[in-house]
Amino acid sequence: MPGPARAPICSFVELVTVVREARESDLEAVAGIYADAALTPATFDLEGQPVQWWREVLAAADAAAGHLLLVAEREGEVAGYAKSGTFKVKPAYHTTVEISAYVHADHRGAGVGDALYTGLFERLDATPLRLAVAGVTRPNEASDRLHRRHGFTEVGTFHGVGVKLGRAWDVQWLERPLRGAADLEDLAGMPNASTPIQEESDAG
Repeated sequence: MPGPARAPICSFVELVTVVREARESDLEAVAGIYADAALTPATFDLEGQPVQWWREVLAAADAAAGHLLLVAEREGEVAGYAKSGTFKVKPAYHTTVEISAYVHADHRGAGVGDALYTGLFERLDATPLRLAVAGVTRPNEASDRLHRRHGFTEVGTFHGVGVKLGRAWDVQWLERPLRGAADLEDLAGMPNASTPIQEESDAG
């Protein structure tokens, strides 16, 4: 007599996302992810950057200065990347970094952006840097949620600041304090806090 029917066995394997510093062998994939983003308003570049440009970014990486290029790896593939670096070239901005992250279309919605930002801020929070900033083209609800989860707050919006794909786009700027920020007195190269700001100065 046949026994009771058995329920089918279902297996589920959760893919592990590993965030690490980028290597030379990752750069072709990184360039491809950014080239896809350049087809959208997510970046105001009109086309991607060549692999050689990314080689220069990698060569300039400096963890202590907050200049990082990280990748998220899933099943041996680069699923996305995060980059942090110079916000503005004027020396007084050297304690602030601008960050960005892009995820391959095949891996969106799988927590890759969260993994990248977690890895990025673990590193940035271990430095004496004071602030991370990011600009997000409007609208972008997924990016809004990602930045809120990682402690960003809204600063303001430039309206119609970029023109691409036949229309003008707004860009919202966000900021996140870095937990490892040092006191102003301990930051080499910073002007004395008592130095007056000249009227009609250009702080940009």
